[in-house]
Formats: sequence, structure tokens, C-alpha cells
Amino acid sequence: MISVDYHDDLKEVQGDAVLAALLDAPQARAPFDRLAWWQGLVECCDFLPLIAVVRDGRHRAVMPLLRRARQIHCLANWYSFRVAPLFTPEADRAAMLTALARDLAGQSPHLVLSSLPDEHGDAAALAAALRAAGWATFVEPCDVNHVLPIAGRTFAEYLAARPGPVRTTLKRKAEKVEVTIETTFNPNSWASYEDIYAHSWKGEEGCPGFLRRFAEQEGAAGRLRLAIARAEGRPVAAQFWTVESETAFIHKLAHLEDAKALSPGTTLTAALLEQVIDRDKVNLVDFGTGNDGYKRDWMEVVRPRYRIEAFRAKWPGTWPAIARKVLHRVAAGGSDG
Repeated sequence: MISVDYHDDLKEVQGDAVLAALLDAPQARAPFDRLAWWQGLVECCDFLPLIAVVRDGRHRAVMPLLRRARQIHCLANWYSFRVAPLFTPEADRAAMLTALARDLAGQSPHLVLSSLPDEHGDAAALAAALRAAGWATFVEPCDVNHVLPIAGRTFAEYLAARPGPVRTTLKRKAEKVEVTIETTFNPNSWASYEDIYAHSWKGEEGCPGFLRRFAEQEGAAGRLRLAIARAEGRPVAAQFWTVESETAFIHKLAHLEDAKALSPGTTLTAALLEQVIDRDKVNLVDFGTGNDGYKRDWMEVVRPRYRIEAFRAKWPGTWPAIARKVLHRVAAGGSDG
């Protein structure tokens, strides 16, 4: 018999040994699949979690959610590349998702779930389960994710296929800055990163306490790759990557505007790619979400991210929103997934 329960206390999740093992760092596919990531969001970003846990005998499924007014959203923010349900091996995913979809009707009349991946069918399976459970369900692309499959190449082989302007810039500018790459957390280097970010073209950092806590955890686990570029001893650019499960994740990058002529960001990206390809031996580099033009210079595949918005049609309060969604879909001349 499949059961569903919810937790707003993450310590309760740790009390289930099978679930705790699923969310333990060695089992995770990415930082966003770990309990520590969710704890950081809750404790540093003031989120009210709603961790949905599905139990089917010895199997478990978990979906990190949060309450926001009368809606339920994914437990995520701008640092999260994606959110997806997690399952123990050999679990009946369709049955567990259907049970969750039915049970969520008692939690909220309105779900807004993003950014969901679908390269392994996660978004499609969740949408199908919601529809089967009676939700009026709408699926639409909400973002993109740029990635680089390494496909057994060395860094030199990969670099030879980069656009000419990238290779020319590296040849002309690489020696103008000194690059260091650290794999353990260094407070002084992190202070340099924060100073560069604060004076860069980037917007204000959304939750710096969360990011520092994450960097400290990744440094302690040996997954951190923090690179700093210095010109005449002065830090002018920084990039924050992590490596796990044969994937390199590019979390943050910034450079000082007055150092733009040195192209320190290009030099740093190349240095880190050489590190993760030739020494860390990753199979994939993940540049996160967003369709920034510079990502196309380095990455080779673009994957969509989806938003699922689902409504309980029995609630009159949802009717105007459902009508707007239907009219928008008709006007667009198509149907969602």
C-alpha cells in the first residue's frame, strides 16, 4: 500500500533510514538532490518547506516542495538548476507519482512547479500523474539549460572545436592574468569572489549566506572548484564550480567591469574546463539555467526546463486562472505536453 506524508521539519526526513540514504551525498546526482541543499534554502532563505514523501514498502520517493500563500511550489530558488522527484532504485515511479498527485489535492488547489527537467521524462511523468489524478494541468517551457557532453574528448580536442573568436581571445589574453583554482574553502578567496561579484555587471546577490554555506560544504567534501583571476596581484574575476557524479556544475561567475579588456572570464572558463575535463574526468559540464549568449560559446547542447501549473477544478476560486490558461493555449494555436 502506497502512503504519502509531508514534513516541514527536515529532521523528520532524516529519521527515515531509507530516505536519508537516498538523500545522502554519495547517492545524489547533483547538489539540488541533497538534504543539505534543502536545509540551506530553509535556514538561509526563509522558506517554509513541504517535503512530500511517498512510501511503497521498502521504496521511497521524495519531492521537495514549499508553501507560498495558498499555492505549492518547488523548494528552489535562483541557485537551483532544476528540481525533480527522487526515487529509490527499482521503485514504481508511475504509481508513486500518481499517489502523490492524488494526495496533493488535500494540500492546495494550485500547484506551480518549476524548473522541471525532462531529459529523463521527469516533467512528462509528473504531468501525466497530475492529469490522471484530476488536476487541470498546463505545461510550458520556462527556461533553458546549457550543457556540454564531453564524449571522451580531451580539453585540447574540445578547445579546437570552439568558435574562432574564443580561441583567438585565449591566445591573446590568457597570459595577462594569473589563475588559481582551489578545491578547499578559503575565506580570503571567497571574500575576493564576493567583492568581485559586488562590483561586477551582475545584479545583487540573492542570498549570499546560502551560497557561502554551500561553498563551505562543497569545499569540505572536496567538490569545490573556485577559480580566481588576478591582474598584477589584484583579483579581477572569479568563478564558482562544483564537481560530483561525473558532472561539473557552473554556479557563479563574475568579473570587474574595469578589467573587461583583459577577458579574464574567458581565461577562467578555459582553465576550469581543462581542470574538470582532463583532471576531474567529468562526462558533462552543466552551465545551469539562462540563455546568456556567452554560454553558447562553451556549451553544445540546450535542454528545456518546464513549468507545470495545475489546478483543482472543483475549487471555484481556480476557475478564472484555468480560463486564462485555456484561452492562452488556444490563442497560441497548440496544446501543452
